[in-house]
Amino acid sequence: MRTALGNIASLMLMFVLMLMVVPAALAAGNAVNMVANPTLGNILTDSDGRTLYRFTKDTVNVSSACYNQCAVSWPPLLIADGNPVAGEGVNGNMLGVLTRTDGTRQVMYNGMPLYYYNKDVNPGDTVGQLVGNVWFIVHPNTTTISSGQGTAVRASRNDALGPFLTDKDGRTLYLFTKDSENKSVCYAGCANSWPPLLVGAVDPSLDGIGGTLGVSLRYDGNRQVTYNGKPLYYFASDTAPGDTKGQGVGSVWYVVAPTAAAAPAAAPAAAPAAAPVPAALPTTGDGDSASLGALALVALLLGTLGVLIRPRKRV
Repeated sequence: MRTALGNIASLMLMFVLMLMVVPAALAAGNAVNMVANPTLGNILTDSDGRTLYRFTKDTVNVSSACYNQCAVSWPPLLIADGNPVAGEGVNGNMLGVLTRTDGTRQVMYNGMPLYYYNKDVNPGDTVGQLVGNVWFIVHPNTTTISSGQGTAVRASRNDALGPFLTDKDGRTLYLFTKDSENKSVCYAGCANSWPPLLVGAVDPSLDGIGGTLGVSLRYDGNRQVTYNGKPLYYFASDTAPGDTKGQGVGSVWYVVAPTAAAAPAAAPAAAPAAAPVPAALPTTGDGDSASLGALALVALLLGTLGVLIRPRKRV
């Protein structure tokens, strides 16, 4: 009896151990981890260290645009059931699952479906980065912007700094002196403290100031607004519109002075009004001079004849 009870107890212990071990193995296989890449900073990988990518043609939180031959080159990160597991440095609240048209379940991060690249042979390879300017590695702090979302850049001012750039809501914008023209070097932890000003497919616009707005493509596929070639950022510690707590931080972060708007072109001067034409204007000009001269000559001849034919007085 004791032997039978012992066997039952052993079987129950083994069963409990299996319940504990199997989910851990499945979780490990479906984990999304963060690793430090020497050139790209912190990026997302699977549990084996294979690099994960995003596709900018996907619809965030809605659908994948990569099927057929695309999915052969860019296999989706799939999960059979349950939920993906966040590894160290990954926000588990950002993970989700998308059901593809073939019924498979694709792992998402912050609404972005995740993929491998079939030319990444070894863990840590990032051959897929920037392919076609639509495939990008994924940073843990990668955010997404609605494709239809744009923004306006305008100017504010205070007594200490004078005029400086803000977004449409009055939140202060900054430049980073370590950036080069139209290229940001602020990623990972830097981008947590200094979030870039991003736009979707709609280009940004200027509101009442001069200068030139542009868009630069970041390593995570997002489009960052630039002003006269300088990528623009917020400062996380600015909690209210008009805050300028980021000014001078590290002697590399500064508010951005706007370029004066071009003065509107002056209206062309009105042509002087023509003098009113009198009802009867004396005839002048080349053609009429001859007529006047002829009349004067006739008058002179008549006067001469009058003198000649005047009767003489008798003596």
